Amino acid sequence: VQLQASGGGLVQTGGSLRLSCAASENIDRFNVMGWGRQAPGNERLLIATITNRNYTDYYDDGVKGRFTISRDNAKNTVFLQMNNLKPEDTAVYYCAIVRIGSTSWGRGTQVTVSS
Repeated sequence: VQLQASGGGLVQTGGSLRLSCAASENIDRFNVMGWGRQAPGNERLLIATITNRNYTDYYDDGVKGRFTISRDNAKNTVFLQMNNLKPEDTAVYYCAIVRIGSTSWGRGTQVTVSS
């Protein structure tokens, strides 16, 4: 399955962005979808996940309270609403299919937060 993230861009500190991830196939069969990010010189980190049945979500401490993940299975799309953005949020953002023991990443979108 192909995953394509979009919606990134340049935003000032305190601003908001909404990322979208379009999947080439039905995501209803994937229990856990997620978003991750990778800043230059850093490892890629999973920062938010959402399950399929109860829409239970999880967030890394660095984004908790500011980011919200959601999914629309009918549209094969996963979203990441990002509010109160900070310069340290600058990174390439990727969506992912999260499985036990492995994560499949899609193509990313650049988010840059200016101070």
